[in-house]
Amino acid sequence: MSYADVRGLRIWYEEHGAGKPLVLLHGSYGSTETFAPVRPALATRRRLIAVDLQGHGRTADVDRPLRHESMADDVAALLGHLDLPQVDLLGYSLGGGVALRTAIQHPTLVRRLVLVSTPFRRRGWHPEALAAMSAHDERAAERMRGTPAHERYARVAPRPQDWPTLWARSGELLRRDYDWSAEVAALPMPVLLVFADADAIPVRHMADFFALLGGGRRDTDDRPASRLAVLPGLTHADVVTSPALPAAVLPFLTHTARAPG
Repeated sequence: MSYADVRGLRIWYEEHGAGKPLVLLHGSYGSTETFAPVRPALATRRRLIAVDLQGHGRTADVDRPLRHESMADDVAALLGHLDLPQVDLLGYSLGGGVALRTAIQHPTLVRRLVLVSTPFRRRGWHPEALAAMSAHDERAAERMRGTPAHERYARVAPRPQDWPTLWARSGELLRRDYDWSAEVAALPMPVLLVFADADAIPVRHMADFFALLGGGRRDTDDRPASRLAVLPGLTHADVVTSPALPAAVLPFLTHTARAPG
């Protein structure tokens, strides 16, 4: 468990297990602790490198907006700092967007990509989820004081007083429009998409995402290297802590895959 100074950011990361490296990126208002329930299962097969993104957990904010693209560059710089030329990368929700941008902007660094509850465009969220995200601001931060997310932040953040700033910057990020469909279709590495069957993302968007990766064809031997998993009985909030997640992820990371084409 340590800090790395990269791109003007003192970024926190921690390591568990042994084997090929698997980098874990948490969701909004989360931290490396997000993965604690599934960490033991993943660490049986992988060297886990969990990261606190800009302004989250033990990584203090810096004077720049929150952007998927800049946080992706932070991840790439951290991999350079750790002398890791290629890793498997798993991101959840906000961290999934950062993981996806890392794969788009730095494709040679990513061997396999796992995206958990992650859309490829902003309109991929349910309308109710978009409305809720659009309301994230400093007033929402005050209403969230005393919640488990706030208590975790207050316990580990270098500057606990930055809680309202995190919500304001997160709201600005979440209100920004994006559509990465063309870049997704050009990804060179195998991708595993994981969703809950009661996610904040509609099933039709899950299918559209998989189709961009070459999936959704009729039963044939010409299957894509990428995969889609919809985990039953789960929601956006609990899919990342379910034992079903490592059960889906580990076979994807270890099976022999054809090169996309």
